Amino acid sequence: MEQIQSFLPIILLFLVMYLFLIRPQMRKAKQEKQFAAQLKKGDKVITNGGLHGKVLELNDDGTCIIESGAGKMKFERSAISMERTAKMNAPVKEKK
Repeated sequence: MEQIQSFLPIILLFLVMYLFLIRPQMRKAKQEKQFAAQLKKGDKVITNGGLHGKVLELNDDGTCIIESGAGKMKFERSAISMERTAKMNAPVKEKK
């Protein structure tokens, strides 16, 4: 019984780390993967590098062609920012 009590703080530490660090990261990665899979032609997106554009093509190899002011560019789907794209496409609130 004494051995279990001496390892209890370490076990609790790993449990807290899992609940507050690992699990939210796994959830966010799953959401980003789902977002990349749901992209379609014509979507307005922002890449992680800050490039604004519109999706022209989606390829099976995980890439997409984005048209921006600089022309057409090829990106990985994972390079498209889920948070920035959601902010850009959110409805605008009117100020009173």
